[in-house]
Amino acid sequence: MPNLTVHESAEDYLETILILQSRNGLVRSIDIVNEMNFSKPSISIAMKKLREQGYIEMDQNGYISLKPEGKEIAERIYARHRLLTKCLMAIGIDEEKASDEACRIEHVIDDETYDKINSCYEHYLSTYKA
Repeated sequence: MPNLTVHESAEDYLETILILQSRNGLVRSIDIVNEMNFSKPSISIAMKKLREQGYIEMDQNGYISLKPEGKEIAERIYARHRLLTKCLMAIGIDEEKASDEACRIEHVIDDETYDKINSCYEHYLSTYKA
């Protein structure tokens, strides 16, 4: 397995690209600007770094796609985000706040903690939502 240790900001960009691809199909830098509410120069710099690190590629029309390692990171972070959001909502946090909080937590928990939270949530579903 490749080393998936990347900075939180890179994880956020990759996750955003994944979400936009699933929502819109094609992704350009301006889509990321609009989704993340960052400046065009900031996104341009970040996309250049992600290209140099081998996480994304950009075609001649400016469309961005995730390379295998970038997709793996994005899917891992997005899975964490979805689970953590559901867990927080299950304890009574409203959806918007739960999503915001999950976005911060998803980057700092390790795989063991994630697996245990997932097991706990599955137990909750089977016990209380059956």
